[in-house]
Amino acid sequence: MGVKTTVLCENAVYGNIGAIGEHGWSVWLETPRGEYLFDTGQGKGLLNNAAFFGKDLAAVNGVLLSHHHSDHTGGLLDAMKAMRGGPSEGGVPVHAHPDLFKDSFSTKSEKLRHIGVPHTRSLLEVEGADFRLETGWREIEEGVYMTGEVPRRTSYEIGDQELKHYGEAGGLVVDPIRDDQTVVIDTGEGLFVVLGCSHAGVVNILTYITEKTGKSRFHTVMGGTHLGPVEEDQIARSIAALHEFDIGRIGVSHCTGQRTAARMAGEFGDRFFFCSVGTVVEA
Repeated sequence: MGVKTTVLCENAVYGNIGAIGEHGWSVWLETPRGEYLFDTGQGKGLLNNAAFFGKDLAAVNGVLLSHHHSDHTGGLLDAMKAMRGGPSEGGVPVHAHPDLFKDSFSTKSEKLRHIGVPHTRSLLEVEGADFRLETGWREIEEGVYMTGEVPRRTSYEIGDQELKHYGEAGGLVVDPIRDDQTVVIDTGEGLFVVLGCSHAGVVNILTYITEKTGKSRFHTVMGGTHLGPVEEDQIARSIAALHEFDIGRIGVSHCTGQRTAARMAGEFGDRFFFCSVGTVVEA
């Protein structure tokens, strides 16, 4: 099964004059049965970069969303407008978790900052979004899956403690971001994994994928690992655990952070690559 991915939105861009970087993540997925958009960045660069790399948003079979944060969903409104007249006359399928429209906040600065989807569900639906909201593992098309909620089993993947939501008691508490999910494509040479932000923990994610598919060979693992904002214990133990998986290539981006990305480049050598804007990966 041939797969090709092109990074449309990421924090950095090199060599592609005319493309722009932003703090966000979006990937164009090409599969034998059609094209998909995975995440939409924060909305600064999606349309520009899709045009720059010759990707016709009106041609996609659907949109896949990793989670609700604005740096992954901010470009959704622009995407819906660009997808008018595409193959899905009844609306564009948008596959996500039921928590997509929850309120979420960052406490990284003195001022509380809302980091949820920046547009209302009703507006997005008016523009053509057909939301398919599910919590579990599901097959989007033959050989293409979304993980749904990932079980949290490791003791050390505790995530970013400065990302909050309102708990049942009404106060701000650490958001478990249970809607965090990943795209998995089954190829003839192994599993091709495209991470969103790995809020569930990259080790938890890969372990769960192995359990659900019964396969342990990863052709490629690429995307955000969220190892940039976490404590050293989680970084060190996560990188050590990644060595235990059978991974052909590992590429990181976005929330991994420059220091952790450089560390992983040293750890994984020739198997490592950076996922900046314009990066193309094939299987």
